[in-house]
Amino acid sequence: MPHLGVQTRDGIAEAYLTGSGPGVLFYIDAIGLRPQTERMADRIASWGYTVLAPNILYRSGTAAETSPAGDLKAPGAREAFFQQVPARLAALTPDRVEIDARAYLEALRAHAGARNVATVGYCAGARLAVRTANLDPDVVGCAGFHGGGLATEEHDSPHLGLQRARAEFVFGHADHDRSMPRDAVERLGRALDAAGLTAKNEVYEEAPHGYSMDDTSMYHEVAAERSFRELRDLLERTLRP
Repeated sequence: MPHLGVQTRDGIAEAYLTGSGPGVLFYIDAIGLRPQTERMADRIASWGYTVLAPNILYRSGTAAETSPAGDLKAPGAREAFFQQVPARLAALTPDRVEIDARAYLEALRAHAGARNVATVGYCAGARLAVRTANLDPDVVGCAGFHGGGLATEEHDSPHLGLQRARAEFVFGHADHDRSMPRDAVERLGRALDAAGLTAKNEVYEEAPHGYSMDDTSMYHEVAAERSFRELRDLLERTLRP
């Protein structure tokens, strides 16, 4: 399937579209829309789903411009690349995320042909996945893997919107993750319980932040494969009941 452009209020977001069947909105990590995330989208699509993976960083440039040119498995390469990431993520304010999410969902539903969809996010994309589920009650499944900042003490933390969500949630947190420490995992769990939502909220032991990305030095095969199993089961439960 080709790349396509999704029109948002602030411009055109390049997106990778693959597969057929019920819709899954795939939120990439902060490293960018690149061959690794496209391979992951293809794997999900192979289970029988339409997967849309937008370049969430489109305000900072095209997919090619915002993705690494070098090998992030090389010593220090990942850390060097991430020096430019905070400024890009700062552009993803909650109001902009909501605007973008509505456009992404519209595009996904047009291709999937069904209202009920699921969303999955990795790293920074996990926050976007949760905000999208909070926004739209027809998002029936939501997964977040090695996500950061999901349950902070800020007034606009993603977990504070869970009362509006109707999805089933699955979270696979990285172990010893400074962006999602154990107290934040517990805070997220309490919010999920208070909202009466069906959820898994688990820490993957010994798995580093970024464990699912096998084009970086943080890849952890056991945790990555566990996340794919959990996601596939979630999609089966929610999109093929």
